[in-house]
Amino acid sequence: MSAAHDLLRDYQHVIAEVRLVTGSKGVFDVVVDGEVLYSKASTGRHAKPGEVLALFRDRCAQGVEVYEH
Repeated sequence: MSAAHDLLRDYQHVIAEVRLVTGSKGVFDVVVDGEVLYSKASTGRHAKPGEVLALFRDRCAQGVEVYEH
């Protein structure tokens, strides 16, 4: 849940929707506009704190200001 919290905290002004979908066997994938940003199945591990946020920032939010808290 930390990944969703981090994304909404910093980029709520540009994210239209966040959807959490339950899966089996500990599936944890982060998909943005059809692109897989992170997959636990591919890496063999859960994302480290801040890792999903960094991937989102690098691939989807270059030049986008962080939301003013």
